[in-house]
Amino acid sequence: MRSLIRSGLIATLFLTVGAAQAAETTTVFGAASLKNALDDAGKAFTAQSGIEIRASYAASSALARQIEAGAPADLFASADLEWMDYLAKKNLIRPDTRVSLLGNRLVLIAPRDAKENTVAFTPEGFAKALGSDGRLATGEVNSVPIGKYAKTAFEKLGLWGSIQPRLAQSDNVRAALALVSRGEAPLGVVYESDAKSDPGVKVVGVFPADSHPPVVYPFAVTADAKGDGAKRFLDYLRSAAAKPFFEAQGFSVIEDGKN
Repeated sequence: MRSLIRSGLIATLFLTVGAAQAAETTTVFGAASLKNALDDAGKAFTAQSGIEIRASYAASSALARQIEAGAPADLFASADLEWMDYLAKKNLIRPDTRVSLLGNRLVLIAPRDAKENTVAFTPEGFAKALGSDGRLATGEVNSVPIGKYAKTAFEKLGLWGSIQPRLAQSDNVRAALALVSRGEAPLGVVYESDAKSDPGVKVVGVFPADSHPPVVYPFAVTADAKGDGAKRFLDYLRSAAAKPFFEAQGFSVIEDGKN
């Protein structure tokens, strides 16, 4: 009888430990453009590790400010270096975990059924594609990474003066993507990965690489991260196992991307 009781206690202990492991969660604050890739990678990681990944997606600017205000994030993934630098200066990330993991391209999109398949990067080209009252959708140009990249590119190409009055500025890149996909804006500037995620749009132009800073996605464990789940997930995201999830969505994986 004592042997049975002892065995029962051991079995209960294992079940309790297993339940605790299954209940462990890691909260990721990720740039909106990462949603598809991180959701897929998170499911695969959970199946492998038992650690649940919970993700909140928005503009990097909004997420960084939420972390600054005390939001319980364990891992931050930004769409530009500036907002990661912002948190680093405030000692809100663990600098030894920071890595530039991904790259992307800036593209011009139109609704799938638009007449134009290519838009010239000239005032005339944009005027024709936008029509008399059409707007160009992108992120807010002073804080949201996609909007900042877009503004820099248009300035470099000598188009900002004609484009700026026609902008429809959104809170994040996926909101801008939706405006074009729904036909509410004839043009938009998003990342290549976003364009690939929505069958309602098509790419009608790719911005020259030298017209804007490289699109780089840095990741880092936050200073207040709980447990080791965030570090384990980040290690997984850097591994060969996660690479297909990113490449399938149009990202490029940066090798040895420490910064």
